[in-house]
Amino acid sequence: MTRTRTKDTAVTTPFDPAQATIVAVTFNRSHLLSRLLESVVRMDPKPGHVVIIDNASTDDTTAVVDSFRDEIGSEIVYRRLDENTGGSGGFSEGMKTAYELGSEWIWLMDDDVEVLPDGLAKMGAWTPRFQHVQGRRYDYDGSEFYWQYRVSTSLGIPIPFAPAGFDSSGYREMNSGCFEGMFIHRDLVAKLGLPDPRFFIYWDDTVYGYLASLHTPCAIVDEFVLQRTREIKQWDMGTRHLNASSDMYRYYIMRNRGIMKHYYQANGDYRAVRFAIGTAATFMKELIRLTLVERRITSKGWSNLWRGMRDGWTIATDREFEVMPPLAAAE
Repeated sequence: MTRTRTKDTAVTTPFDPAQATIVAVTFNRSHLLSRLLESVVRMDPKPGHVVIIDNASTDDTTAVVDSFRDEIGSEIVYRRLDENTGGSGGFSEGMKTAYELGSEWIWLMDDDVEVLPDGLAKMGAWTPRFQHVQGRRYDYDGSEFYWQYRVSTSLGIPIPFAPAGFDSSGYREMNSGCFEGMFIHRDLVAKLGLPDPRFFIYWDDTVYGYLASLHTPCAIVDEFVLQRTREIKQWDMGTRHLNASSDMYRYYIMRNRGIMKHYYQANGDYRAVRFAIGTAATFMKELIRLTLVERRITSKGWSNLWRGMRDGWTIATDREFEVMPPLAAAE
């Protein structure tokens, strides 16, 4: 069934930082989570809640979280899951938790970023105009991090030549999303439903941002609000770059194309031939990543790509697959 497309108006109630919640997902990186929580201590203003979703870490994550409860200045809500559900499962649980807390605004992020002290104020300034906002990030070395904010819907891949600069408006409209910094209103979450945990990792935020853009204008704004704290090997192409990956990521990059297909199809945007071209382009991009960024070609790297393609096809042809329902329908 194709969903009805509507374009909502912006939020009319004044932004209240106390009604905002940061959601951070972590897994066995307590040293990075500690840096994130230290940055929240320095924030002005601070959010009302900080939700931490722990994907069954085996390090000292619980102790690190407890050590910040008295000094952070926001209420910490800690959820330790029974198993590692990946970033997708973590953000889905985090979104659910923040929504159930009554949060008006939900700010998603990984554990390997720091929030700039005035980050929440900068995001809040855009809330009268947009229900889904993405701020900018500094990379590990302090350089500007470029994120591909536009996606070719027919191909199902990011558009690499989308302009990096901003005009006098201070924003660019986007049709994608990134859970490393997604700032979203609860009314929009109610319409979209929770992020799909079945992705485990990769494409989950792309699809969620695409869904958001069907309901309301979404914007990446010219405001630096986060800085990455983990160095990732990359191939520097000037403004653009290609990060190193892992064999696990390569599997899910290809496998989750099958899930993407169902979301595009449910919203009337699936074009079989063009989507197949996008899948082939994704496969080639991963080969380039292996050779030029990681400088290695291994049987495991190849096998994970092919295995992901095979399992993705199984998902894509599953007639029983259903996309996530809106939360509003469950209320």
